[in-house]
Amino acid sequence: MSEASNVVKSDIEIAQNAELEPIGKIASKLGLEDTDWEPYGRYKAKVSVDTLNKLKNKPDGKVILVTSINPTPAGEGKSTVTVGLGQALNKIGKNAVIALREPSLGPTMGLKGGAAGGGYAQVVPMEDINLHFTGDFHAITTAHNALAAFLDNHIQQGNPLAIDPRRIVWKRVLDLNDRALRHVIIGLGGKTNGVPREDGFDITVASEIMAILCLSKDLNDLKTRLSNMLIAYNYEGRPVFVRDLKVEGALTLLLKDAIHPNLVQTLENTPAFVHGGPFANIAHGCNSVLATKLGAKLGDYLVTEAGFGADLGAEKFLDITTRAGHFKPSVVVIVATIRALKMHGGLTKEELKHEDIDALARGMENLSCHIETIKSFGLPYVVAINHFIFDTDREVAYLKDWCAANGHPVALSKVWEQGGEGGTELAALVVDTIAHKENLFKPIYELSDSVEDKIQKVVTKVYGGNGIEFSSKAQKQLKSIQQNGWDKFPVCIAKTQYSLSDDPKLIGRPKDFTIHIRELKVSAGAGFIVVMTGSVLTMPGLPKHPAALNMDVDDRGKAIGLF
Repeated sequence: MSEASNVVKSDIEIAQNAELEPIGKIASKLGLEDTDWEPYGRYKAKVSVDTLNKLKNKPDGKVILVTSINPTPAGEGKSTVTVGLGQALNKIGKNAVIALREPSLGPTMGLKGGAAGGGYAQVVPMEDINLHFTGDFHAITTAHNALAAFLDNHIQQGNPLAIDPRRIVWKRVLDLNDRALRHVIIGLGGKTNGVPREDGFDITVASEIMAILCLSKDLNDLKTRLSNMLIAYNYEGRPVFVRDLKVEGALTLLLKDAIHPNLVQTLENTPAFVHGGPFANIAHGCNSVLATKLGAKLGDYLVTEAGFGADLGAEKFLDITTRAGHFKPSVVVIVATIRALKMHGGLTKEELKHEDIDALARGMENLSCHIETIKSFGLPYVVAINHFIFDTDREVAYLKDWCAANGHPVALSKVWEQGGEGGTELAALVVDTIAHKENLFKPIYELSDSVEDKIQKVVTKVYGGNGIEFSSKAQKQLKSIQQNGWDKFPVCIAKTQYSLSDDPKLIGRPKDFTIHIRELKVSAGAGFIVVMTGSVLTMPGLPKHPAALNMDVDDRGKAIGLF
């Protein structure tokens, strides 16, 4: 499509006009046998986790991690670049596979609309992926809420574990943004309706079960992790786990199909795994370890992404996911857009169509910080300029010149407009960087570090902050974590995605700030400590004009307005 075109097709229009190959043909491209996968309609399939055992002696392909600068309302297009890069690698003769998270209905119906890439770099069938897909999120929601029901029933039926209703840490979940459910009272209406207590809902993608599904290596590991989930404390202050309720088998049963990675394709028929979807500002923000490892076994290159900026998704991918999956990335692609950099330089969204080199120059501080973050992990990297149609030649030249002057490998990506063909420059640079740049990958902290030291290292080395400050509640929780031996877990810091700090209004590269830690949550099954900072919420709300207002379906059942 020409930049001068007056008619720009929407993502959903492009996706609905795509020529998809039967999913069996996509599976055959990967060398999968019929017994390795199960069709979910014409264009979707589940690939058995047992396939990994069959491939255990096959060398792993190169894992390419795609991350970005801090997001802005202008958009960064990280998923678009991920999909486009996978397509581009195949264009230049490489055998590439893609792995992405499944979109949550919360943001899909809320602020951002669909999340399956964009333009001519999308995974399809886009409508299915953005809505109910293969039912994974429903299975996770059901398992999570089943546990809540088992827990309340245990208390109602005599409470032999002496669970303190005031110290239940397991909430309920829903895969929609519903602020009215953040704090609720349950069990009202008399003795037969349960024990009244305070409760609340998180969004499904913040569920520990979501994190567990994405970190488990097989069905047995899934069951073990589920059994280890902390759900409450008893009247003596001792922790109560799922294994104490003896329901880990039932929960695993509800997830027996969801654990298998989902296979789909891109607009250019590149194989893509779309599996799992933990939020990056709340949870660890990466697709399942199983999908990543399976894609790396089946392709010479596996392109995956981590949610939001490098301060959130990439840090958690590198400090949490790689440890769980026992692999390391070969290169990191840092996505930047001129639009977003100009917003970090002080412009409003309405001012972005006009050339402004000064604002762009001011915004480079944000990109610079994320580059330093990736370098601190010892990893080679490439800057990808995700091109938008209103970017001027002078602005593109400035960004390229800045990268060249500072020794940063950079390539222009036009995959939104041109698909894989628009990413061949980036693909070639990525392949060359993997081949010739030294890889000294090492996580930011050691698991043996104290919880305080782990958080401090992330705050100072990744966010660029001065230090941390614990609330009195968090200090008490820290003592409990140490007493129960959970202090050797990695940390999963929940904070705003819009800023390097915990204040979403501090854009660009803020200086001299402190991260305020209000609460620590133990995810003993997932195997990390969730560190709640600032005012970040585990159940988002809907905006004044949610994306759902633009959605509809025609009389043939075709979706309208998903993106």
